[in-house]
Amino acid sequence: MVKIPIKSINKLSKELEKRDMLIPAEIILDSILEDRADIPINAIHMYSGLKADLYPVRDGDELRQSAFRRRERVDYGPPIGQVYIHTPEDLILYKLIYVGLSQQPKHARDIAAILLAKKNEMDFEYIEAWVARLGLTSIGKEVLDNVS
Repeated sequence: MVKIPIKSINKLSKELEKRDMLIPAEIILDSILEDRADIPINAIHMYSGLKADLYPVRDGDELRQSAFRRRERVDYGPPIGQVYIHTPEDLILYKLIYVGLSQQPKHARDIAAILLAKKNEMDFEYIEAWVARLGLTSIGKEVLDNVS
């Protein structure tokens, strides 16, 4: 997730370039200014092929703002270094949204894998509160019951 003022877009582009990830400032600007669905800015490392999805934090997007506050820092080592990622709970919430939009089983499988890896460490009250708030109760129940 990136919360970047427009005046800092060139700096972000240059910082990504230092990490061998080329995203022109114009593409970052367009993705922030456009009122588009939750589509990330793709940053692909030129030599390893590792891909980072940069999700802009927009005003009024309470879930993304919450996810931004809860983000976790991980160190991928060289050449990427330290980055912030979604918590497992927030990743599950976004995957539930995608299940509702696309009906693709891939997202349900991803949720199952996250739960298998992190089940004992997760804040299920947070997930349940957001599921209700986002109107995903039936989808959440169906997916989460099938992976429990």
